[in-house]
Amino acid sequence: MGEYQHKIDTKGRIIVPAKFREELGDTMIVTKGLDGCLAIYTEEQWQDVYEKLKKLPTTKREARMYVHMITSKAAECDLDAQGRIRIPSHLSEEAKLEKDCVIVGVSDHVEIWDKGRWDNYYALASENFEDIAESLTEYF
Repeated sequence: MGEYQHKIDTKGRIIVPAKFREELGDTMIVTKGLDGCLAIYTEEQWQDVYEKLKKLPTTKREARMYVHMITSKAAECDLDAQGRIRIPSHLSEEAKLEKDCVIVGVSDHVEIWDKGRWDNYYALASENFEDIAESLTEYF
């Protein structure tokens, strides 16, 4: 959990906050996330996600599309000595990461957002927070 602001450099490197580095390990999987962000998983978490993806029905077009979007963009990223990972350019372009980024802990994974996208997303979610909470009461 938590929210941290960092910059992505011209080589596509971004610092992974120390709190997340401890949990993510030295190698992590980065892929296309929902709502315009990138999702980061530990290798173990990625294996769980991958197993669930394999269970989706290949006869359903939406399932195939979802699997293609998640797996085709996935990349292994290793931490360097400064605690950074290099985001592949295809993923940076996907999430429109240019300079200012927000790294967010979200229950079972970490997300990287372009700061402008995050600010817009967060404003929308904040504006509707009570309505969203009320619509989800059956899950609590």
